[in-house]
Amino acid sequence: MSARNSQNNKAAARERLRVERERQAKKDRARRQVVVGVSAVAVLAAAGGIGYAVVQSNKPTQWEAAAKATTVTAPKNTSGTNGTTVVIGKPTAKKTLELYEDSRCPVCATFEQGVGSRIEKDVESGKYKIKYVGATFIDDGVPGEGSKNALSALGAALNVSPEAFLKFKSALYSTDFHPEETQDKFAKDSYLLEVADSVPALKSNAEFKKNVESGTFDAWAMKMSEAFDKSGVTGTPTLKMDGKPVTAAGADTPPMTADQFNTAIDAALKG
Repeated sequence: MSARNSQNNKAAARERLRVERERQAKKDRARRQVVVGVSAVAVLAAAGGIGYAVVQSNKPTQWEAAAKATTVTAPKNTSGTNGTTVVIGKPTAKKTLELYEDSRCPVCATFEQGVGSRIEKDVESGKYKIKYVGATFIDDGVPGEGSKNALSALGAALNVSPEAFLKFKSALYSTDFHPEETQDKFAKDSYLLEVADSVPALKSNAEFKKNVESGTFDAWAMKMSEAFDKSGVTGTPTLKMDGKPVTAAGADTPPMTADQFNTAIDAALKG
C-alpha cells in the first residue's frame, strides 16, 4: 500500500470517527432535552396536583355549602321563613303538638314505634295538629351525614304530600329500617330510597327520587336544623303542646309507651 493511500485511508477513518462522534453528541443532547422536558412536566404536574389538592381541601363540603346557601328551595306544604314551619293536620284542630326529632336518634325510633301510629290517627281525626322540627345534631356527635340527608329526604316526601311525609318518617324509624346510631346508613341516598319503597306514595315516584338524589332540599334541611338549634330544645324526642312540655306522668322525660302517651296527651289537651 502506498503512503498516499495510507494517508487517505487514515483521513477517511478520522472523518468517519468525527461524523460518528457528532451523531452520538446529537443523540446525547436530544436525550438530555427529553429528560429535562419530562422532569419539568413531572414537576409541573406535581405542583398542579398539590395546588388542586389544596383547592379541593379548601372547598366547602356539600352540607357546608347547603348551610351557607342564600337561596333555599322549600318543599310544598311548608310556610314561614325558608319554609321551616311544618304544620300537618286539619285547620280546624285547635291544639298543636310540637314534635322535635333527629332521624338518627334511637330514642326517637323507640318513641315512634310505640306512639307514632297513635299520633297519625289523632292528626287524621282532627284531635290536634303536629308541628315538626327536625334536628341534625347526631351528625356532629357520632359523626356522619345521615341526619341531614334523611331530613332532606323528608322534605322531598313532604313535597309529595303531608301524608307521604308522615308515612316516610314512620318508615325511617321502624324496626325494619332504623339503623344503630353508629351506623350512618341514612347518609346513602340508595338506602333512603329503599325505605321510601315501603311507602306507596313514594315508591317509583320519579320526582321524589330526583329530589333525593339531587339534594333539592339540602339547604332547606340545614335551615330546619338551624330552627331546631334556636328553639332551646336540647334533646330528642321532645314534645310540647302549644309550647308547654308534654312528659310522662311524674317524670321529665317524654312518654315512650302508648299508655304513657295517652295519659300525657289527654292532660295536655285539657290544659
